[in-house]
Amino acid sequence: MLYLPHVKTYFGLNDSEVGIALFSLAFGLLVSIPLIPYINRKLGVGRSTKFGIVLFALAFNLPLFASSYLTLCSSLLLVGVFSGFTDISMNALVSTIEKTKDVHIMSATHGFFSLGGFIGAGIGSIIMSVYTSPAGHMMLISGFIILTNLYLAKNYDFIEEEVIAETKDQNKLKYLRPLLALSIVAFVIMFNEGAVEHWSNLFLFDIVNVTEYLAGLGFIAFSLCMTLGRFLGDGVSKKYGSAKIISGGCIIAFFGYCCIITTQLFLSIIGFGILGLGLSVIIPEIFRLAGKTKNIPASLGISIVSGVGFSGFLVGPVVLGFISNWADLTWSFGFLSLLVVLALFLTQFNLKKMYDVG
Repeated sequence: MLYLPHVKTYFGLNDSEVGIALFSLAFGLLVSIPLIPYINRKLGVGRSTKFGIVLFALAFNLPLFASSYLTLCSSLLLVGVFSGFTDISMNALVSTIEKTKDVHIMSATHGFFSLGGFIGAGIGSIIMSVYTSPAGHMMLISGFIILTNLYLAKNYDFIEEEVIAETKDQNKLKYLRPLLALSIVAFVIMFNEGAVEHWSNLFLFDIVNVTEYLAGLGFIAFSLCMTLGRFLGDGVSKKYGSAKIISGGCIIAFFGYCCIITTQLFLSIIGFGILGLGLSVIIPEIFRLAGKTKNIPASLGISIVSGVGFSGFLVGPVVLGFISNWADLTWSFGFLSLLVVLALFLTQFNLKKMYDVG
């Protein structure tokens, strides 16, 4: 989202209009969720992931070719559809690999996702300072992603989910109840992640008053620390347990927000880094717990939680847009800090009881 300030300026949008445009992303994801399990069963999670990455990379070019606000929203709708398809298929693929290979790699795979965000934001900021065509820049990156994915796909496109036998229990919904609290925490945390990804640039640009070329520093710090945290997350989780790692992450994230809303450049950038470290381990741990839900196949549990979570990832920027238009982005980030406190309480009083985790 490095080009969000460019798009905002090009169309002359206020924060509320940016939020409505980003809602198209959320709506696209919501439309795609009911179809993803069916497509995964037909194609296999490996092939679904391969096709999803290609389509997502292509769709990401469309907003930069939009000629009006309506076509901008329409193109973001398609981005949302393929984003949901790719993200959920990919997490189902990782879950399947963990189960069949008896490995624990969920946190590390999310670490590579964050590493991509860090590298992309860093290289993208450099290219933006010397390359004057946003559309050309995006086409170049998309082509690289597609070619790399097609080359690597031979390692995973044959993987399919394990077929789960149907249960004769008529009250199947009771097995889904433990996923409710887990889904709410996932929604809250990914609400925060999505909001930071979309609005960190504009926070530094509008509130801290840095130049457009420096506006990506917050997201770079966020992505770097999130990457480091996720690569360490599997080991920390094994030592301290799920509840402690999620609760600790929420506390660290809250402290990060306290630094961000000082609106001092150095403290705000440090705050984004602290925030990334705190949030880094929470979602991988939630997905791991979802896969361990009793009487629920791991892929189904992760699909439900990730679907709700990714909805938060895309709804978050929309809500922040409305709050910012009513007040400003400082209030928006203050609101996010309260949400991580909510996630902390849910973890302490619900997840520990439902999942019997330490």
